[in-house]
Amino acid sequence: MGERTQAERDAITVEIGYALLSAVFAAAVAFGVIAGPKLMFAMPYAVERALLVAGVAAAALVFPLRVVTVLWRFSRASRTSRQPSQPGRTNPDS
Repeated sequence: MGERTQAERDAITVEIGYALLSAVFAAAVAFGVIAGPKLMFAMPYAVERALLVAGVAAAALVFPLRVVTVLWRFSRASRTSRQPSQPGRTNPDS
């Protein structure tokens, strides 16, 4: 496999940043949805603790799942969208 161009390296860097930031957001939403009622309502300690633990567990599952799916889609898209070698010509594989 040949060396990557600067544009390809930049695209990978941007995609990794997007994957991490969107994963943080998704994990925060998952945590908030599950553990949020703890802040809104008075509940027994055991229920509050269970909501907190479930929220952390959900966030811990959502974060890597989001990172992997974003990067996997990017790698699939970059493999299938090769540009033709000469402008104005179609790619014979398409």
